[in-house]
Amino acid sequence: MIEFDEQQKRLVLKLVYYGPALSGKTTNLLCLHDQLQQEGRGELMLLDTTEDRTIYFDLLPFFYVAPSGLKIKLKVYTVPGQVRHDATRKAVLQRADGVVFIADSLLSQQGVNAESFANLEQNLSMVGLAIEQLPLVVQFNKQDLPGVVPEAELRETWGPTGLPVLMASALQGWGVLETFQAAVEGVFDAVDQKLGLQERFQVSRDDFVAALIKVEKP
Repeated sequence: MIEFDEQQKRLVLKLVYYGPALSGKTTNLLCLHDQLQQEGRGELMLLDTTEDRTIYFDLLPFFYVAPSGLKIKLKVYTVPGQVRHDATRKAVLQRADGVVFIADSLLSQQGVNAESFANLEQNLSMVGLAIEQLPLVVQFNKQDLPGVVPEAELRETWGPTGLPVLMASALQGWGVLETFQAAVEGVFDAVDQKLGLQERFQVSRDDFVAALIKVEKP
């Protein structure tokens, strides 16, 4: 559901991090915010409660101006993982242009992952989005912990879906940027098909991705 104002040359894109409670959605955004350069990086807004850290959403805005003058804003949200906040999850999913599904790599959490993914598909349908038509990236977080499903097994299971699947440890900081980049590339390609970003507005895919994936120097 692209938010596009051609007269104002303004495009707002929305990327939503989804997944079960405690899978690492908020940790991904905190890590991402720390790793990206301050230039063009918006303020990270966290709304916490004692019951759920992301009771509403985390908001991480990025800005990019194409040579044609087209202004592109990318907003990154997370949703609360707990089932009782399902109404909030639906609200945040509205008008999403792409989704990152953060799964828990622990063997004990595979059933929870399946339930959350089914909930994602259901909620997308309820807000008028088809999961098969939406750019979607899957990240298996917590790969640094003992008791996880081996990467080879995860790839064998998820391979038939055709979805990009990445391994990560958001706590240690690896796999986070790669996941974000894969999602941004998917969103760009989908929007380019609809609006002709490269042909009509001279927005280079590589330049757009590179503008967002600027890493803060240590």
